[in-house]
Amino acid sequence: MRLAQAMGAKAFELRAATALARLLQTRCDPVAARGVLAPVYAWFTEGHDLSDLKDARALLDQLGE
Repeated sequence: MRLAQAMGAKAFELRAATALARLLQTRCDPVAARGVLAPVYAWFTEGHDLSDLKDARALLDQLGE
């Protein structure tokens, strides 16, 4: 995720954050999972019909508020 951040590659950062959030979810830490994914997802202001963003949104919905 840090490499994607350093390169300014938000799409790759979103994929990495989604994967990390899934891992944290499986370790029963939804707060940390949401904390990783929510800020990256919030960066996107358009393209919410793309599969990566849909996937991230679905995971955020699973993680709850």
